[in-house]
Amino acid sequence: MQLAQKYGCSNRTIQRKLDLYTPKKAIVHPDKVIVVMDSVYWGKGFGVTVFKDAIKGKILLKYYIKNETNSLYRKGIKELQNEGFKVIAIVCDGRRGLLNSFPNIPVQMCQFHQVAIIRRYITKSPKMLASIELKELVSLLKCTDKESFEGGLNDWYIKWATFLNERTINQFTNKSTFTHRRLRSAYRSLKTNLKWLFTWYDYISLCIPNTTNSLEGQFSNLKNKMRNHNGLSIKRKMKLIDEFFKA
Repeated sequence: MQLAQKYGCSNRTIQRKLDLYTPKKAIVHPDKVIVVMDSVYWGKGFGVTVFKDAIKGKILLKYYIKNETNSLYRKGIKELQNEGFKVIAIVCDGRRGLLNSFPNIPVQMCQFHQVAIIRRYITKSPKMLASIELKELVSLLKCTDKESFEGGLNDWYIKWATFLNERTINQFTNKSTFTHRRLRSAYRSLKTNLKWLFTWYDYISLCIPNTTNSLEGQFSNLKNKMRNHNGLSIKRKMKLIDEFFKA
């Protein structure tokens, strides 16, 4: 409506001209890249998976998606390599199976995502002392080194091992289950992902980011812009997104 008023024509005329516009693809020359990759959605069935170079801050590649899949991330990395990019490291979230998908490339799991996983298990305001102490330890994840965190996690487990192994018997089935299952899951998540949480530290000379925050910031900005243009068709949304990332 603002464009229609500015140029003295109807909304339909503006929409028709925008529909005729084809965004030009940004040219990015092959180079060494640290790929930060993640996905963002608008409702069900429409989203975009983005691959960004952490070194130069350039968007390298994107796919419009209905669902986020590990195979698409693998396809993206392969496509970049086929185009001549040398992928020296990858930063991504902790999707099951994704961290193991690139055996010959250093992979950093986003520490922000790991913190969010722990929060889902033990909540923002845990009541049990064991959970409170684990939350305090995890809060140090983004500002400590590998040895300190591993040592702290090991000390936490030694202190609370008996508590973690407590079992409760179901009076109806007479079967027992772990009493503190969510806390156990939080600890298991940290132990499982520990291998990828400090890749930035293991390859410190590469200056690998420890989070996907550079993409998250752009996603947040893009969501705000999309919110200002509610009601766009999928095709028009794609044009807006194309121009946003090209800029």
